[in-house]
Amino acid sequence: MNKLPILISIPHGGHFIPESLKKNVMLSSVDLLDDSDAFTQDIYDIGNHAEHVFKADIARAIIDLNRSLDQLPPKFPDGVIKSHTCYGKQIYQKGMEPDQNLINQLIQSYYLPYHDQIKKTLINPNKIALALDCHSMAAIGPEIAKDKGEKRPLMCLGNAWGKTCSEQLITKLSDCFCRSFGFQPHDIKINKPFAGGYITQTYGNINVPWIQVEMSRALYLSPKYFDRRTLQMKDSKRLQNLNQMFQDGLDQFFSSEF
Repeated sequence: MNKLPILISIPHGGHFIPESLKKNVMLSSVDLLDDSDAFTQDIYDIGNHAEHVFKADIARAIIDLNRSLDQLPPKFPDGVIKSHTCYGKQIYQKGMEPDQNLINQLIQSYYLPYHDQIKKTLINPNKIALALDCHSMAAIGPEIAKDKGEKRPLMCLGNAWGKTCSEQLITKLSDCFCRSFGFQPHDIKINKPFAGGYITQTYGNINVPWIQVEMSRALYLSPKYFDRRTLQMKDSKRLQNLNQMFQDGLDQFFSSEF
């Protein structure tokens, strides 16, 4: 099987909380699920069909790999080290927030290694023609979002308004995903509500074009597919089907020159 010349980054799909922090964290399993990009590793990881797939197991509530190291608490409650989830849930018990020493440990253990592997790949990206930073988004904008309360599209592709890849390239990818997922053209928006986060904007167009991919959780976490009481999928094949649609879209994209 030929590998696609693509780098896939999945920074928010993990739920791991270090043992040393578990007693400090006051999030329930539901809170942790809501704050993460749940099941994105199942959806976006196409294995050996991609040249590179980078994914993190650490929960984004503990350290967010898609934020700048300058975004620290208390000024940035949704920064690299968070005090609250995107739904306003307090992460740590009062007085048990990470101190500077622990923050440094988290950065050294989880943040820097993830970014180092991306940087090393981009130094000599002979086999990479495109990079995707892959996420999921709430079907309705949460309180901290600029689009709070608004219904979101089924998918959003972001190129920082043309800064991280060409309009031709992102439009082509949108067309391919429309076909592979069976979407209507209005189901995919470009740069709305997300134009691309830290990873996309930091590495975009440095040797390789980057696009941020956001899939609505309505496609797999709605009551039709997911039991919120047990936190289990009702439809055992839904994630597998979405993964195949994602791969099919990429196959279409690379089947012709761009």
